[in-house]
Amino acid sequence: MKNFLHNLKKVKRNGGQALIISVIFFLFISLAIVTGLVSPTIRHFKIANDLILSKQSFLLSESGIEDAYYRLKNAMTIDDTTIITLNGNTATTSIVDAGGEQTISTVGDTSNRERTNELVLTAGVGVSFSYGVQVGTGGFTMGNNSQVNGSVYSNGPITGSGAITGSATSANSSALTADQTNGSGIPAYDVTFGNANGTQDFAQSFQLSANAQVNKVELYLKKVSTPGNLTVRIVNNSGSNPGTTTLASGALSASLVSTNYPAAGWISVPFSTNPELTAGTTYWIVIDSATNATRYYITGANSNGYASGTGKIGQQGGTWNNTTPSGLDGFFKLYTGGVNGLISGMTVGSGGVGNAYANTINSTSVAGTKYCQTTNNSPACNTSLADPAQIAMPISDQNILDWKDEAAAGGTTSGNVTLSGSNLSLGPRKITGNLSVSNNAHLTVTGTIWVQGNVDISNNAYVALSSSYGTSEGVMIVDGTVNIGNNANFTGSGSTGSYLMVLSTSTSTSAITLSNNAGAVILYAANGTVNLSNNASAKALNGKYISLGNNSTVIYDSGLVNSNFVNGPSGGWTVNSWKEIK
Repeated sequence: MKNFLHNLKKVKRNGGQALIISVIFFLFISLAIVTGLVSPTIRHFKIANDLILSKQSFLLSESGIEDAYYRLKNAMTIDDTTIITLNGNTATTSIVDAGGEQTISTVGDTSNRERTNELVLTAGVGVSFSYGVQVGTGGFTMGNNSQVNGSVYSNGPITGSGAITGSATSANSSALTADQTNGSGIPAYDVTFGNANGTQDFAQSFQLSANAQVNKVELYLKKVSTPGNLTVRIVNNSGSNPGTTTLASGALSASLVSTNYPAAGWISVPFSTNPELTAGTTYWIVIDSATNATRYYITGANSNGYASGTGKIGQQGGTWNNTTPSGLDGFFKLYTGGVNGLISGMTVGSGGVGNAYANTINSTSVAGTKYCQTTNNSPACNTSLADPAQIAMPISDQNILDWKDEAAAGGTTSGNVTLSGSNLSLGPRKITGNLSVSNNAHLTVTGTIWVQGNVDISNNAYVALSSSYGTSEGVMIVDGTVNIGNNANFTGSGSTGSYLMVLSTSTSTSAITLSNNAGAVILYAANGTVNLSNNASAKALNGKYISLGNNSTVIYDSGLVNSNFVNGPSGGWTVNSWKEIK
């Protein structure tokens, strides 16, 4: 440089100003060219670097979202705000819970380049219990001083002497229909019965086309002389003969039967109770008579006229034989549906609140409005509303299958299981035998339990849901019967609104029996009977038939309408949206 300036001075002395200007101009042009070439390269390099850092931030953000989602889905512990650090870069995740919706947002930060993603989750659709007691067609009976702190909806009658603090609804069944019929015109055959011990009674088997409440039967009879009255029964099947279990019965006065076959119509026999019969299952109509050799009955019949059953002659509770000739079917019409709702003997509502809804409301005190068509006590019916219709139970067969699959996924224990002692845990688990929890046992339920046998929880046993359930509910599925007694106690996870449901699939009249306390438990037996006695209490009851004994109580929690009985202790989550927000 020093030589360069010296040469410039020398040139200037020699009068070379033009050359100097040319050189300087050349240098500026060269610098501009170099700068023009280098600057875009640097700028592109910077852009590329920013893009890489931005993508790293995005991936960090996604990682935070996925980590939070995984923890929520699997009921793992997670704070409202968490920070994940990787090589000095961070992902900050925030979780906001708003009424069953979880909003997860994560800010990924790599060298101050921030990207934010948001995941919105909706709680999986669970099973809702809208009533303290929901009953199937078997109906609901209440003993002295029994009480439901909540509302009751029954597809059958509500009777007894208890108190319901909320509203009570007894629904009508489906419309009356002749589900099964056989015979018309002049009978080809006569079958005589009531004239001897061996031919005392006549029976006809049948099968319904659909599950329905039995209403009445119509018969095609005539009498000889003056026999006594008849009892008409629906009984079970036992070894291709009538069984001894009477499901429904009705009285038939002998005065309604002529000495000739009915010319203008058949003889109708309503049943005093209206049980639901199962489609495809064999039942029997039994016409039960006294015996007298000179005063008896005759029914019309045809030969193999009815494909879904057969006629037999014999004695109820005794021996049955084929008709003569064999294969005769009695004339009959079996009607289902057409059963009106009934509330009788109850106290409904309190403090002016709580309505009663049924076709017929008898001997019942109603704090609110009495919606009905007929009543035997004041005030008169408010007839402005149509009779209530039946509603479905809140749990489907598919729900039950899903819970069984979930339990089996945790492994299978063969045979019976007996638990006693403290610090016990169980679930998810399938047990092929019986389960007994007793003798001050303290059991924590950590997943869905499926017991193929019977369950007995008694003798001060304590059953609680794991804290991992949070505000969700747990399930114990039992294929057999359930007995809960002797101060057994149930609690949820420790979070408000968490309960354990004990569900029996049994059709038994003792599918679930609860006595002497219970606590935060929901009992469900859609195919069988739930019995409460001896000061027992529960949070909600669901059953085909429910009997609430003296001094028993159901204390309904309104939060059960939003219960989360869905797969997994987390209650399950549905992705509502997943996107980058900035």
